[in-house]
Amino acid sequence: MTISANDIGSSNTNPKVGDEFSELALLFNISQILDRSLDLRDELGPLLKTIAQHTGMLRGTITLFDRESGDIFIEAAHGLSEAQLERGRYKPGEGIVGRVAQTGRPMVVPRVSQEPLFLNRTRSRTDLSKDDISYICVPIKMENAVLGTLSADRLFSEDISLEEDVRVLSIIATLIARAVWLRRQNLEERKLLIAENTRLQNELREKFRPANMIGRSNAMQGVFDLIMQVARSDATVLIRGESGVGKELVANAIHYNSLRAAKAFVRVNCAALPESVIESELFGHEKGAFTGAIQQRKGRFELANGGTIFLDEIGDLSPQTQVHLLRVLQEREFERVGGAETVKVNVRVITATNRDLEKLMEQGLFRQDLYYRLNVFPIHIPPLRERRTDILELANFFVEKYSKDNHKYVRRISTPAIDMLMSYHWPGNVRELENVIERAILLTTDDVVHGHHLPPTLQTAEASNTIMQGKLEETMMRVEREMLVESLKNARGNKAKAARDLGITERLIGLRVQRHGIDPKQFRVG
Repeated sequence: MTISANDIGSSNTNPKVGDEFSELALLFNISQILDRSLDLRDELGPLLKTIAQHTGMLRGTITLFDRESGDIFIEAAHGLSEAQLERGRYKPGEGIVGRVAQTGRPMVVPRVSQEPLFLNRTRSRTDLSKDDISYICVPIKMENAVLGTLSADRLFSEDISLEEDVRVLSIIATLIARAVWLRRQNLEERKLLIAENTRLQNELREKFRPANMIGRSNAMQGVFDLIMQVARSDATVLIRGESGVGKELVANAIHYNSLRAAKAFVRVNCAALPESVIESELFGHEKGAFTGAIQQRKGRFELANGGTIFLDEIGDLSPQTQVHLLRVLQEREFERVGGAETVKVNVRVITATNRDLEKLMEQGLFRQDLYYRLNVFPIHIPPLRERRTDILELANFFVEKYSKDNHKYVRRISTPAIDMLMSYHWPGNVRELENVIERAILLTTDDVVHGHHLPPTLQTAEASNTIMQGKLEETMMRVEREMLVESLKNARGNKAKAARDLGITERLIGLRVQRHGIDPKQFRVG
């Protein structure tokens, strides 16, 4: 393979075949190709195309070692179809490619038709006996480590020096090897950097985890991440979730990890305050503002000045109070009830609700502008049924807590009790779990929480030995008879009234009574 004068980077000097200028231009173009992309695979195809444009190469391939299988596969090719490229896979020592990859030494085949080691694995040469082709394959290696091979074939000619082809291809292979090695080094460094970043993030998350909150599930870890992100800002936070999930704990965690931690944290349950007094509670009142206002009184917003106010159950505020709250959020000022003096405050607002605010807005019960003021940084706390991996950790925490409170030493929760806790759907969330464990601690007498210490709502068929017996048809017939007897008793034997209570016709109840052998007269009185 001899360098041709068809050189992309050449000048008008039109060098002769094989001269040094054309060779240097080829190597310069190849080095530019290898340096322009972080992903070397993107550049191997253009690299082979450049070699073909500068030389008499008919076909060319670059193979690499598969680290997992140990096979050698074609990574890029010129002059091969997709199907031919897929067939190019070799074992070390197999064929010319496998031999070069195994020994690390180049091989030259002047005529492939006369070489038994040449496998034509890709089937790109249709008839080896008729094709008069020379084949050169050189290793791509870094020091003593072979990374793959670079090969090329061209029409045989007595006038072409194949040794010159080997020299040029070997130089190109060295450039490829250096690029492959650098990319692998960069990849390893990136992997180490990613692993280190992941480790530091996990340490930071574990270190940050609020002391007042429990949970190692992915769902709760997401909540902890949001708390960490928003805590040190002054952004308004809207905490959403079902009743009993721990919205107030999240509000506490945000405040006590914020720059306002040393200032007041004022809690207000908007649903617990009557509408007639909620404005006075929030904004205070002047002396004589209403009957019973015997002196000036500061509201919760003034008491929280410099700190944080937590408005729980924000969805229960009246439309009038919503207007006043909107002004405080926008202007950071208000007037006390019955007063004209404007009071300015510096307060961070955290709100919470278990209601569907979007639906309330559609019904006209919640102001849209207030919603957008509150929903600056939403945090959703998942219900306990969606983070079952936290149940046992929470249960153990409550066992320890209420054991101390009740001067008991409860050592563990029995396996049947754990199964019951894990299979229950927990409509009351963490608050319900806490109440269940407190009750169990009071009931236990042997320092173990057993299944029978848990309330009836948690009892399973296995635990209570009440597994349903019988076939479906038998069970349905039994239930139907019980319902008929109960209805006839309530109707004092009157089939018409019993039919109305059951939502069926008199004819149908007559047939069912007859089928079950029930005598309605026995239920009549007098």
